[in-house]
Amino acid sequence: MTHVIDLQVACKPTQLPTKEQFQLWVDTALVAVSSEPSQDFELTIRLVNTEESQQLNKQYRGKDKPTNVLSFPFEVPDGVELNLLGDLIICIEVMKQEAQEQNKALFDHWAHLVIHGCLHLVGFDHISETEAFEMESIEIAILEKLGINNPYLEQ
Repeated sequence: MTHVIDLQVACKPTQLPTKEQFQLWVDTALVAVSSEPSQDFELTIRLVNTEESQQLNKQYRGKDKPTNVLSFPFEVPDGVELNLLGDLIICIEVMKQEAQEQNKALFDHWAHLVIHGCLHLVGFDHISETEAFEMESIEIAILEKLGINNPYLEQ
């Protein structure tokens, strides 16, 4: 099973993961949490600069600053058969700065943000402590399958 990823690069990035790496991270996340693991989904991953991230974060979350990842689940209208999950918007500059500040390997942080965003697209959240614990536990387990250490431990 392979999920279809529309990868959009809307800035001038360096040190990008390959399409295959994005595919691995998305597939591993969605298989781990899907009630129908053989079901294919489609999603967009858009890589943006701080200006676009800040504009979207302000418009949709009321926060006037760039952020690492935004998730926009697609709500399929009744009666429409479509396996579109939604969009992930990843701000490359914020993601790289976080990885450096937190002493995390760059591509491990990429993987974490993609997986975190995918979990949001399928309905997970971290508003309450209980939700945060559940979502973080799932992220840690998925990352472990990929050989990536727990991102919530101090480095």
